[in-house]
Amino acid sequence: MSVNKVILLGNVGQDPKVTYYDGGSCVAQVSFATSERGYTLQNGTQVPERTEWHNLVFRGRLAEVVEQYVHKGDKLYVEGKIRTRSYDDQGGIKRYVTEIFVDTMDMLSPKSANQGSAASQGSGTAQPVQPQQPVQSQASPAQNNPTDDLPF
Repeated sequence: MSVNKVILLGNVGQDPKVTYYDGGSCVAQVSFATSERGYTLQNGTQVPERTEWHNLVFRGRLAEVVEQYVHKGDKLYVEGKIRTRSYDDQGGIKRYVTEIFVDTMDMLSPKSANQGSAASQGSGTAQPVQPQQPVQSQASPAQNNPTDDLPF
């Protein structure tokens, strides 16, 4: 048995990039920063803060919620799966991209900070909810993944 689960708590680095495909499917991509605080060792050595950047991918209804309510600077808690894919760039060089395919998201920024956190777990319209209420993705697993053909 194996497990592919990623849990991240951090900040959105830029407004989401949202793409709609034929048939109405939606994909949102977000750059996401997680940071470890700097500290000082007992011997006085300074260890600086370290920030890691992640590529988050949201699909389906969850992508629509991200498009409407998530903005640069917002704090999010996300759970998902890590996936790595490769492509050949314009120069013919093989490039690798590691992405987090998000299954669940909690919006942690106050409502006033992100103009109204809202999400819906059902198939209806988005309903306002309090931060820290999870949003589940209803996208099917890796089948029919339009992002697999994207060269970035």
